[in-house]
Amino acid sequence: MKLKGLFTLLAFGFALLLTSCTKLNEPTELGDELLPAVDNVNTFDTTLEISSINRIFNDTTKSTLSDNMALGKLNDPVFGTTSADMYFTLSSPTYGASPFFNRDSVAGIDSVVLSLSYSGAYGDTSVASQIDVAVSEIEPGNGFLDTVRYRYDQPDFTTGPVLGTKSFSIPKFTDTITLIRKTDTTKVVNVLRIPLNTSLASKLKQFDTTGNGPYTNDSLFRLAFRGLAVKAVSAAGQGTLAYFSLSGANSGLTVYYRVQRNGVIDTTSTTFTHTTYGQANSIVRNTGGEVLANLNKPSTQKLYIQSSPTGTYAGLTIPGLSSFPNKIIHRAELIVYRVPSASESIFSAPDRLLLDHKGASDSAYLFDNDLQPDASGSLNLTQFGGTLRSDNSYRFNITRYVQGIVTRKDRNDSLRLYAPLRSILYSKSLGQYISVPNLTNIASGRVVLAGENFPDSAMRLRLRIIYSNL
Repeated sequence: MKLKGLFTLLAFGFALLLTSCTKLNEPTELGDELLPAVDNVNTFDTTLEISSINRIFNDTTKSTLSDNMALGKLNDPVFGTTSADMYFTLSSPTYGASPFFNRDSVAGIDSVVLSLSYSGAYGDTSVASQIDVAVSEIEPGNGFLDTVRYRYDQPDFTTGPVLGTKSFSIPKFTDTITLIRKTDTTKVVNVLRIPLNTSLASKLKQFDTTGNGPYTNDSLFRLAFRGLAVKAVSAAGQGTLAYFSLSGANSGLTVYYRVQRNGVIDTTSTTFTHTTYGQANSIVRNTGGEVLANLNKPSTQKLYIQSSPTGTYAGLTIPGLSSFPNKIIHRAELIVYRVPSASESIFSAPDRLLLDHKGASDSAYLFDNDLQPDASGSLNLTQFGGTLRSDNSYRFNITRYVQGIVTRKDRNDSLRLYAPLRSILYSKSLGQYISVPNLTNIASGRVVLAGENFPDSAMRLRLRIIYSNL
């Protein structure tokens, strides 16, 4: 009997050793910080359950002049459809005189081309996925102003007749385009060139400076010419969003024309560019598929995160934090795993997810103690977390936030997990709102995550805490 008892004790001790060895490997998985070994004598770990719900993200982000603009359509079987159109003003290269040399000497218009500098894509980027777009002039008096910053969910503006169309696929942007003029040959890449009706050039040529005419100054010019709209008509297959920089070196509306100089007909061109004035990127999302079936339902098996605008977010609460005893918190990490979803090879995950917290008011708060701004205002998002790891997990370091709850009895807020282009969050330490950058391009990325009731318990949403007694 004694030998049997000793054997049982040794077996238990060996099993405990194996368990301890596994836990010693956890700090490497958790992050870059050196954590004490979890030995269940001095240092312990535990996990707290998280309650979740899928919600529509009412994003109020506005387009800035430095943002790339999205153009195209998406048909995502999990999240629904997306359509993105572009509206923007143009400015004359000169004021106080006609940019057409001498308009009375113009012998004829050869062509008009709208050029857009390509800067990236999201969705199906194969040759088979073709995007069809149409260009029109923005109608005056329809509310489109060059002094307003528009939200990304801005409804369409009224436009005139179609001036030109173009079909393109993403791989074609790597092809070199040779532009040949009489005395100039230029090669360009990553440019979308859309030929337009020459009637637009005729209109621009007729403008003058007489009696406060359109070419007197930029304000009068944009009253007479509101700008252009580029709309996505259709996209093959599951679709693509292409991104363009209006301030790119190759963006602009170029009129190629012939002019008579000293009795000789010569060819030349004039380019109107988008400088420091209005733009609107109207992105319309229609939620569908799995997401629509799981909206506003608590404790679902999966969480659905779609990038802004009007994407989706996961609302999270951790009730167990309110009653967690006062301990030394070495690490508190929110862990969520990506799970397989339809068409994920086409519709990839966002570059980064963001986590913030909200109290009783509508204000969203930065995790100040875990994501402290430096003297220049920069944030160490890498240390905080949010990027997809090699094990398909997203992890957020909220150690100091949890310490504040268990020690100082700080408020146990609800959390928001989402993928905005950028977010305006209140920093308690600075006493002001700050802009937190997150994604490179609007409407880029979506991901399906395991919720707290996911069938595989090892992948379930949770908060892991490593702590010691006081």
